[in-house]
Amino acid sequence: MSRWSALPSLAQSALIALLAFAAGTALYATTLYALAPVSTEAPVTIRLALLAAICGTAVFRRDRPVLAIWLATVPLGIDFALGPTLPIWLVFSDLVYAVALYGTARQSRTVVGVAAAGTMGCLVLVLALTRSWQPLVIGTIAAFAFVGTPLWWGRAVRLHKDVADSERARAEALTTIAELDRQAAIADERNRMARDLHDVVAGHLSAIAIQSEAALGITGAESDERLRRILKSVRGNSIDALEEMRSMIGLLRTDVVDEAAAPGRLRQLAKLVDSAHAAGTEVAVHDDLAPGQLPTAVDHTAYRIAQEALTNAIKHAPGRPVELTLRSQSGQLLMTVCNPLPPRGFPSDPPRLRTGLTNMRERTELLGGRFSAGPDTDGWRVAVSIPLDGPAAGG
Repeated sequence: MSRWSALPSLAQSALIALLAFAAGTALYATTLYALAPVSTEAPVTIRLALLAAICGTAVFRRDRPVLAIWLATVPLGIDFALGPTLPIWLVFSDLVYAVALYGTARQSRTVVGVAAAGTMGCLVLVLALTRSWQPLVIGTIAAFAFVGTPLWWGRAVRLHKDVADSERARAEALTTIAELDRQAAIADERNRMARDLHDVVAGHLSAIAIQSEAALGITGAESDERLRRILKSVRGNSIDALEEMRSMIGLLRTDVVDEAAAPGRLRQLAKLVDSAHAAGTEVAVHDDLAPGQLPTAVDHTAYRIAQEALTNAIKHAPGRPVELTLRSQSGQLLMTVCNPLPPRGFPSDPPRLRTGLTNMRERTELLGGRFSAGPDTDGWRVAVSIPLDGPAAGG
């Protein structure tokens, strides 16, 4: 079957035509080929010539089915005039089937109407010539057998092929969509990893760099005590960074994503405050949230935004007090981080600040929230509003 499918359509049609000619020749060698009695029998050579002619048109049954059936009407008409024979009509019925199956959709529909009109015309002609009901009944049965049945069968096979092609196209479209979804999911996960790595590692390393610089600049009698406190904070930030990285790597390696095990929740906010205090920045926290009030995703996002906002404040406005407010109102988590601007203001769109603001905005918008950051009357203000019951908030 695979070898047959590999053949060109023209070669397949030629082989079918040869097979039909061989079968028709075998029928003509017997006396079982006449479909109606005739007074004078035509020579077999004429019958074979007509069979060869109609089989020759069958070579185009697949590539040009309409042309083939129009050419076949010539030997068919001559055979009908000499007395219809079975081989000629079997080949013609195959051509009718080919038009219904391989023709265009319009040709397939048109051949039904043409066949119906032609059949009716022939039956009326038979009735007018014979004035008898018996030839009419025989003609009706022959029309159903050699025209109606191939039309019905060809249309049915065509319908099944169209349905199969449609399902195949749908499956290919679904496969394409699934692949695009997979690529989008990978891209989203990469962006999420990039944000987490930026917030976790960059935040802790920034704190370590600032605290180390403060330690190098300490002089005076209190230098030993302050130095110990700063170095203790440096060590704590280093350990926190390692723990966060190990936790993230563990989440990436496991097949089951447990959001509750994700690093960084607001209950760890005290560590951020202590780290800022060690760097010389006082942080006032106003937390009006009830314990366990926040969904996991909102809790984790709020922590990361608070971490990034505090890191920016410590780095770009060192020594300036920071005020962090957390409260719930109308089904929204409201968080603000405010700090006075440094004497010279922020540098013009620093890359580090731009990356941090982009990460905070993306985290907020992923949960359907609103984010704003910029100069305010009292300094620099970061404001976040995240719905507590949004579809992406989780439980």
